[in-house]
Amino acid sequence: RRKLRSDVAAAFPNLSAEQLAEFIPNKEELNVIKIYSHKGEAVTVYMNHRNPILFEVEKALYPTVYSLWVYPDLLPAFSTWPPVLQKLAGGADLMLPGVVVPSSGFPQVEQGTLCAVTLLGNRAPVAVAVATMSTAEMLAAGMKGKGFAVLHTYLDHLWEYGDKSYPPTLTPLVPDCAGDEEEQEGTEPVNSFPPDPVQHVDMGDLSLKEQENCAELLGKEEFQENRAAEPAENTSTEDQQQPEDSRTPQEQMDALFNQCFFHALKCKVKKSDLPLLTSTFLGSHMFSCCPAGQQLDIKKSSYKKFSKFLQSMQNQKILQVKELSKGVESIVEVDWKHPDIKAFAVPEGFSSASAAQDSKSEDREQVYHAPEIIPLYGVSARMVPLFQESGHRKGSILSSSEVRNIIIDYVKTNELVDESNKNFVKVNAILCDCLLDKSEQDEISHLKWDDLFSRCLERRKPFHQVTFFGQEPVVRKGNIEAINITTAQRSSNKKVTIIKNLELYGLDPQCVANTLQQKVQASATITPVPGAKDRVQVQIQGNQIHHLAKMLLEEYQLPRKYVRGLEKAPKLGRKK
Repeated sequence: RRKLRSDVAAAFPNLSAEQLAEFIPNKEELNVIKIYSHKGEAVTVYMNHRNPILFEVEKALYPTVYSLWVYPDLLPAFSTWPPVLQKLAGGADLMLPGVVVPSSGFPQVEQGTLCAVTLLGNRAPVAVAVATMSTAEMLAAGMKGKGFAVLHTYLDHLWEYGDKSYPPTLTPLVPDCAGDEEEQEGTEPVNSFPPDPVQHVDMGDLSLKEQENCAELLGKEEFQENRAAEPAENTSTEDQQQPEDSRTPQEQMDALFNQCFFHALKCKVKKSDLPLLTSTFLGSHMFSCCPAGQQLDIKKSSYKKFSKFLQSMQNQKILQVKELSKGVESIVEVDWKHPDIKAFAVPEGFSSASAAQDSKSEDREQVYHAPEIIPLYGVSARMVPLFQESGHRKGSILSSSEVRNIIIDYVKTNELVDESNKNFVKVNAILCDCLLDKSEQDEISHLKWDDLFSRCLERRKPFHQVTFFGQEPVVRKGNIEAINITTAQRSSNKKVTIIKNLELYGLDPQCVANTLQQKVQASATITPVPGAKDRVQVQIQGNQIHHLAKMLLEEYQLPRKYVRGLEKAPKLGRKK
């Protein structure tokens, strides 16, 4: 981390000491992942708060758009027209005819200088690029030809690794172009980022005439916005909601979470729904109570994690949360007589009738998001000598791709590739101790690459990471248990279908039972799992594996490898 901080300080001297400490924090978690570009280049990405903040290519550091939104003046910036963003996001470089010439002139850069690309009217960068010529050469060329080689943009795959947030609206320090801009001082800049930012008119390489027309059109739109805003300015200050406007974005998000929380408890959740998975409560109940045009984002609140938000509500004795199964929390009790719930008024636009209707049809309307499950591997004591060169110790948790890259680096660093056959790796003393059994140590001197990787993964402790929709990732020991589907005989030779482990995948057993009951018109019940404390299973009459397979694999989009027992479905007769 110290080396990274010194590298960042050298690469970006504009950062103050305070900004550098904030950019590369001492105590907060900082993750490093390796990805590969379409050209096959290895790219090292540094993640903080689940957002990529830096990426490294051939030992050169570059900031991401997430970092530039926090430090917009980190790089010299050049503006372009909003429709050009679609081209850049599609992989195009920025041509000089598409660059807006500001009245104050361009920043002075040399060929190879790292630059930021912004959109007209907003100082928030949308791309990171390298100048292909100096400022003087751009002007001498008559603003024709390729000006910037684009490395990374808002909306690209690297941006998708983060929280996929939109760029903020930052007012330009100086007007982007001469002319009518002076008349527009003190007004809001045009927001260049609609909900679907890629649906713009194709503009391609703009000529000077087209730039003037585009600027004229932009000026008209801003003038209309200003005209629309004038009545609001003439209203009295009493009518303006100053307390609401003065709140920070974090305070506004906290208030939105409180509103949706009490709305969901008052109108959506019934006593018969308990115990209720916390992920279901957030994804199905609270999200549906969010006002139009707003979006719940726990990372933008002061709580940062939904579990901490629920803990604060539990401290106020509004509800009780328990971990009914390992790593999966559920709401087990709600005090509907609590003064805060009774005093909550349903916001305008949410009628009590529609709320009641939503509550009745909850099971059919809720949208389930399958969790993202990533197998991980912990470094065991036996494997420490093999991984300590890469800076890992006992207990370090890595993904399979990270293990693979570490092994490849180790083999190449120690020159263990067999020169006569590069498909084989020579077994040195460390590989022998870590990967071979005692009976094999005198017999095996070479291993195939695939055998080498499989032995490394087999000898590491299994972990897995589960990320539920709208929540922080959770790392658990061992491999995740699959959803287990079995059939059993009951009295009078009747068959029943039993489904276990639904909670591990964020599925509410009661909701699954209700949905199945409606689909197959058979009785479904929730029963305790024999021998397991606080675990439940769904039991439904008949062999319903065909219906379960369709629901779990097609509707809920769960990978087949996480569902066990589908082969026990009854064989269908041939249609004549």
